[in-house]
Order: sequence, then structure tokens, then C-alpha cells
Amino acid sequence: MVDVRFQNRDALARTDADEVALECVRAGIEAAHPAARVEETIAVRDGTLAVTAVDGTTTEYALDEYEDVFLIGGGNAAGHFARALEDELADRLTDGAVVTDDSTETATVDVLAGDHPVPSERGVEHARRILEIAECAGEGDLVIATITGGGSALLAAPAEPLSLSDLQATTEELLACGATIDEINAVRKHCSAIKGGRLARAAAPATVATVALSDVVGDDVSVIASGPTVPDPSTYADALTVLERYDLDVPTAVREHLEAGARGERPETPTADDPAFERTSAHVLGSGRTALEAARDAAREEGYEPLVLAAGVRGEAREAALTHVAIAEECRDTGGPASPPAVLLSGGETTVTLCDTPGRGGPNQEFVLSGALELEADGIVVASVDTDGIDGATDAAGAIANATTVPDAAGRNALERNDALPVLDDADALLRTGPTGTNVNDLRAIVVEPAD
Repeated sequence: MVDVRFQNRDALARTDADEVALECVRAGIEAAHPAARVEETIAVRDGTLAVTAVDGTTTEYALDEYEDVFLIGGGNAAGHFARALEDELADRLTDGAVVTDDSTETATVDVLAGDHPVPSERGVEHARRILEIAECAGEGDLVIATITGGGSALLAAPAEPLSLSDLQATTEELLACGATIDEINAVRKHCSAIKGGRLARAAAPATVATVALSDVVGDDVSVIASGPTVPDPSTYADALTVLERYDLDVPTAVREHLEAGARGERPETPTADDPAFERTSAHVLGSGRTALEAARDAAREEGYEPLVLAAGVRGEAREAALTHVAIAEECRDTGGPASPPAVLLSGGETTVTLCDTPGRGGPNQEFVLSGALELEADGIVVASVDTDGIDGATDAAGAIANATTVPDAAGRNALERNDALPVLDDADALLRTGPTGTNVNDLRAIVVEPAD
């Protein structure tokens, strides 16, 4: 049973609108939890493993035809994913290991610790354990790869001759520059021994079935966790373009490594025609849209008209907030595009371009702070969370606020310094859940009450 709880919920639910926003966010996170997704999409009957993806396609694996079944993977939700899959596979599962920052008890699979959003020494050590299991799989084996958001940092194995410190410095530069996740991962793939299809290459010629929870806009499996088990369309040249576009100050070893790859002196990540993918398949079992649909149903149950604006919102968090607020005010003033009482919902992944000396916060906190400061009317509540429970590098999932939550001067000063957390914390506006066991990126609920 999945049970997401907000710390200090009674204090957060100041009004009916706050309560509705919290309920929508809670429902969305719970619907995207691996236990819920496995229950809805995976079944083992008469020796056959059936996997149904979000697009409705079902793929079957005859378990009796495999000598051994291994489970490997990584990401924020990988531990809970492994536990749910163990319940389905039971004694058919031979061995396995996953790397995560949200541990849970399992019977067969080793749940190994890593760190997010910046890779760590223990994460590297444990990612190499994943590679070892993959390399041990033979032609007659089935490898199930559980891939979720956060896997790019948690499955960190530096490519030769790079070091962990090279990866850490590069990751910090990428996360601070405002680049898209596709751009960030193009660089990370080409600095890795496991990403960009290299884990599938290690497992070949075994059959590889990837089951994924998507935290990326468009659910591109080559981007989720930097696509360790699927073909990679990006190149070393693409990675270098990202460095130049954002003028990134990465370690010399990283730049030289990428330049050598672009000259053809290092092997490219495997593409779709690589033999490593002859016996692989990938299935997305849940995504941000899964969370949105559950939040929409929750709003309707509360008697509010739900309107899903988009599942793929991206760009600067503070700018995206202004658009959301403008739509909310339009609803309140004119009754369209949704008639109050209404809930506007969106998902996706916004970014923050950090100032030279940033404070504490994350994209969802910046979204809420920016939106609340822009509001000109009462009766509108803005809530936004990262569904993994960790917004940026903070202990908050996000925040909830209205036009009067934060004093204007203090809020705008905090926004300028990328320091949203302290001012929201002072206003008792932070949403804290702890690790949620899932990750399908951001979820936003803007509640609009009727005008007086």
C-alpha cells in the first residue's frame, strides 16, 4: 500500500483550496509509485511474464525458457521497483542488484546505496556491481533492467580515463547552467562506462527487458537515466556542443576525453544497429502523465473542474510560473478555459539558471515563489513538487503558497538570489514528504476558487 504524507499537513491546509491542492499532488505521487505501476502493468501467469506499457502494448516473456533471471537497475525508485517485481517473480528470480538513494527491504535483490543529484564514490562502486552482474548473464538468461529518474547520478561509472571528481565537477556545472535534460545527459553518456546503451552491451547476448518510470518530457527511453540499456542517438560532438553552448568550465580531462571521441579515437555509444540490441526491448510503465491523470481524478472527486494544461512544461521555473498564474487569473475573471472552482494541472521539468552565489531551493520552490508573488487576487493557490520528494538538492519536495504567503520584498529578493527555501520555510509553505519511492518529475496543481 502506497501512502504519501506531507509533514505538518494540518498547518499547510489553511483553506479548502490548500487541501485540494495537497490532495491532487498526493494522489499523483502515489499513482506513479512502482508498487502501483507494477500492480497495474506486470503479471506472471502460467510461467509467462506479461509487461504492458503506458502505450497499451503488451510484451510476453516465457520464463521457463530462460536459465536464469537477473534484475539490475538504478534510480530514485529502483529499490521500490525491485521489491514490487520480486513479489511478482517470486522464486523465478535468480539474483540482482539496484542502486538507489531510497532504500527498501528486498529478499533477493541487493539494494545498494548511491547519491543524487551528484554522483558519489559509493555510487560508482555499486554501479560497477551492476555492470558485473550484466557481464555474467549469458545467452540463455533474461536480464530485467529497472530504470527510473535519478539513474544518471546513481549509476555513475566513469569512462576511462576519467575520475569520479571529473564526473562530480561536470555534473555540478551541468545542473547549474539551465541546460535541458537531453543536453545534460548527452554529456553524461559520453563520460560514462554504463550509460548510453553500454549496460545493454555488457549484458549481451542475454535477453534484456527494460522496465522504466519516465521522468523526462516525451518519455524518451534514451534520456531516462541516460539510457543505459537502449540505443543512443547522441554523439561526442553533441556533448561538446553542449559545453560550448553554455560555456561550461569542466575539467580538462573531460574536455580532452570528449574531443578525442569526436575525432574517432574513442568508441561511440552504441546506436540502434549495434548487435547489443538484437535481443532487447524497453517498456515505459509510468510517467508524469500517470501522475497528472490521478491528480485530475482527485480534483474531480473534490468537486473541482480539472484542466490538464500540459505534461511537458519546461524552461525557466520562474517564467513558467507566470504563464500558469495568468491562466489561473483568466479562469477566475472569465470562467475559461476552466470554470471555478477549478484545478489547473501540469507536469514536466522546469530548470533554474543559478546566479553566481546561489542560496537554497529548487525549480519547484522557485515556481511557487514566483507564481505567488505575481498573483493579484485571493482565492488562487499554487502548489508544485518534484515527485521524488527532493526538489533540487534540498529536503523539500516543493512548496504551496498564495498571494499573501510571502512578503513581496523578501520574496523578490530571495528569487533574485535563487534562495527560495528559507523564505518559504519561514512562511510554513514548504512541502516535505521525504523520499517518495518514485520519480516522474514535476507535478503542479493551481487551485482557483470562484470570485467573491
